[in-house]
Amino acid sequence: MTKVDIISGFLGAGKTTFIKKMIDEVYKGENVVLIENEFGEVGIDGGFLKDAGITISELNSGCICCTLVGDFAKNLQEVLDTYHPDRIIIEPSGVGKLSDVMTSVIDLEESHDVKVNALVTVVNALKASKQMKAFGEFFNNQIEYATTVVLSRTQKATSDQLEFCVKKIQELNPKAAIITTAWDELAGENILKVIEGQDNLEYKLMAEAKHHEEEHEHEHHHHHDHDEHEHHHDHDEHDHHHDHDEHEHHHDHDEHEHHHHDHEEHEHHHVHDENCTCGCHDHHHHHADDVFTSWGKETPHVFEKSTIEHALKAFVETDEYGDILRAKGMVPSTDGTWIYFDLVDGEYEIRQGEPDYTGRLVVIGPDIDEHKLEELFGLN
Repeated sequence: MTKVDIISGFLGAGKTTFIKKMIDEVYKGENVVLIENEFGEVGIDGGFLKDAGITISELNSGCICCTLVGDFAKNLQEVLDTYHPDRIIIEPSGVGKLSDVMTSVIDLEESHDVKVNALVTVVNALKASKQMKAFGEFFNNQIEYATTVVLSRTQKATSDQLEFCVKKIQELNPKAAIITTAWDELAGENILKVIEGQDNLEYKLMAEAKHHEEEHEHEHHHHHDHDEHEHHHDHDEHDHHHDHDEHEHHHDHDEHEHHHHDHEEHEHHHVHDENCTCGCHDHHHHHADDVFTSWGKETPHVFEKSTIEHALKAFVETDEYGDILRAKGMVPSTDGTWIYFDLVDGEYEIRQGEPDYTGRLVVIGPDIDEHKLEELFGLN
């Protein structure tokens, strides 16, 4: 299976720098082909000649670079047949539509062993607002179809500029992960996890919470069944195993039914009814009509450590924000470091950690009021 990563962005956004970083730091062990599709424009560093077919050059780390013009789909097929790469990185024209390139690759999925993998758009944080207005449809298309937006020049932007830029991008595409941390602070491996969708903090925490509940319920049922067996000697071994099988059947949840992912401000609903076997009725005094909610926020906002401490203390010592079961985050601090926090089972920890791709916070519990949480964390 050949992974196809499409790295789009307007001229001057920093696509070439981003691609070279990923090739140097992450893709060294892979057979990689970089395809430029510039529609007659000057290619990467002006170093490739254009003709009616494919121009091949060697890049660092053994990557092969092709420049495609003319029939894109036909030439892409030729690259696949000739090189059988592990990964193809396509760098479309700065004025190309991401959706058009994407569609060309999707068409090939039926006939070739390829799949669209990462859909990345590189955006100059200092020019995003202006380019949205100036280039409208073309610029917006690259944002709307991306799974990850990588901001460049963020180290030169003020916190207000950065937050405004992120807000405008989230309006166009609320589901995209947005990398706001300066690239030189991030290892290529960390970026790879984001662009391939493996680093979704909220999804991970919801899965963890579900697993925790199932373990709790298993212990509860095991104890309950054991007591029944002790007190009712007319229950034979077959009945006991039947109860256990029934318990396992109820636990056969499809995770995707309960967890819907959204990268901006989003909620997950885990609805409990009289047939629910997740253990919620005994755990933290939950009732049958409880709804588990997850509030997640990705933001470049810079936090005071005291703000995080105040919030976690409020979660533990009061019920003002509901029954908070879990909270976790990694956010930039006003002192230039990164704050990592973790709350579970009524206890919390705050420590210093490595820079993340952007600030991320997740809070889980029944009936969470997202507006109150935004206010508590100073995000309103």
